[in-house]
Amino acid sequence: MDRLLANIKIQVNPAIYIKDPETTELGRKILTESIYLIDELGFDHFTFKKLGERIGSNESSIYRYFDNKHKLLIYLSSWYWSWIEYKLVFSTSNIADPKQQLMKAITVVTEKVEDDATTLHINESVLNRIIITEFTKTFLTKQIDDEIRESFFTVYNRIIYRIISMLAPLVPDYPYAKSFVSDMVEGSLHQHFLSLHLHSITNCNELVSPTDYYIDLTQRLINSSI
Repeated sequence: MDRLLANIKIQVNPAIYIKDPETTELGRKILTESIYLIDELGFDHFTFKKLGERIGSNESSIYRYFDNKHKLLIYLSSWYWSWIEYKLVFSTSNIADPKQQLMKAITVVTEKVEDDATTLHINESVLNRIIITEFTKTFLTKQIDDEIRESFFTVYNRIIYRIISMLAPLVPDYPYAKSFVSDMVEGSLHQHFLSLHLHSITNCNELVSPTDYYIDLTQRLINSSI
């Protein structure tokens, strides 16, 4: 799978950026260092001025790629979910058993992420930490309806619908599949966050992962419908 991913260019909606950062050395450096800087400072304290100082370039050069830091965060989250989608498709395509296929899909979208060495300018492990802490800031805004119309969240939605299509045949009479899966995908991020920072209100820890929790929850749903 790693060799297949190495030959795939992650596609991000062109409406998110002004100039494709993947096409230049400076653009790739902006992506690389913005991930590390957001991880270090948090998105609220991250600025293009600080990023420019980090990469040794003028702040204005970053604005040639992105209108603002919100668009940059949407770009990074879109890249992340596109990468997850590729992993999801490749990991489940050859699994014939519907239940095993669903459990593999759940694992892909909820497990702890390791860095993918085939993408040299993106550290997926660090990017995953940003998604855990900052992803909701991409859509909890006044502009969300306009950004949905521009298809900024299409890949994220597509991942959820892929998993719904695997769950539905196993629980055909369950009326809340969309809510169940969307809660799972976003909820896994929240459970990762709680396990790192608010241990007293989650059962997830070093021994029990969010993946364990959501697989157990899904199995109980399937068993209850039999």
